[in-house]
Amino acid sequence: MKNFEERLTTLENLNEKMKEGSIPLDEAVQLFEEGIKLAKSLEKDLSKIERKVEILVNKPEDSTEKPNLELFEGVDE
Repeated sequence: MKNFEERLTTLENLNEKMKEGSIPLDEAVQLFEEGIKLAKSLEKDLSKIERKVEILVNKPEDSTEKPNLELFEGVDE
């Protein structure tokens, strides 16, 4: 699966193609369907990131327990 930025760029490119208005209706519908799928996956990823940021921001100062941040696994702290 492509990373977030690649999927966002793909969605932007689909949008530009559809704005041109010079594509057949069948192709426009296909591009629209692909765009909806991309938008939903991007929205899902953003929701995950928002929850993780909220955990980090609202984490008590004296907490010894590390929050579960599976999105950031493998990243050095």
